[in-house]
Amino acid sequence: MLELLIKHKIVAIIRGIQDEHADAAARALIDGGIALMEITMNTDGAADMIYRWRKRFGAEAAIGAGTVTDMATARVAAEAGAQFLISPNLDEDVIAFGKEKGISVWPGVMTPTEIVNAVKAGAEAVKLFPMGTLGIGYLREIRGPLNDIPILATGGADLHNIGDYLRSGATAVGLGSKLVHMEWIRDGRFDLLREQARRFVEAVNTDQTNQ
Repeated sequence: MLELLIKHKIVAIIRGIQDEHADAAARALIDGGIALMEITMNTDGAADMIYRWRKRFGAEAAIGAGTVTDMATARVAAEAGAQFLISPNLDEDVIAFGKEKGISVWPGVMTPTEIVNAVKAGAEAVKLFPMGTLGIGYLREIRGPLNDIPILATGGADLHNIGDYLRSGATAVGLGSKLVHMEWIRDGRFDLLREQARRFVEAVNTDQTNQ
């Protein structure tokens, strides 16, 4: 999973989607070039969606669980087949559980102490959150002393600044509503979702080419 994260640099965050629209949305994201998709566990029916997506789309994209805040949620996600677990918080028990089960865990962190503690606990990457509040300058500063830890920067990224995120030290970026527009999904405009995904993938690829 870490290799996929480093290569593709985008995790699509699907939160609050209705089950009836879920498969078409996943198909549109994959067709747009998205290779990692996270269904948040506070979405109704999240476990069933993860299980179904692993069967239907597992050959094309990695399917993970988000908002995994505790062990109970981690167990449900693992049973559903989640390939990675992402949290807004740092729970060392969840990291240990992931290692035991062979599931990548990318815990939520904010401070340098939390980042280092997460890695010591066995996390292969961390989710820096909330980036929309912390800002790119914060990411750039912590990259000085912590330059070898893979960071998934989540919050605040859009088409105009995703390149800035990557150049400032983000290994990858978590994208929620700026990519997964629920209004489009509810209206059945999966063509717009696919095109938005394509734009983000193109922006990442262009940034990597120019480095």
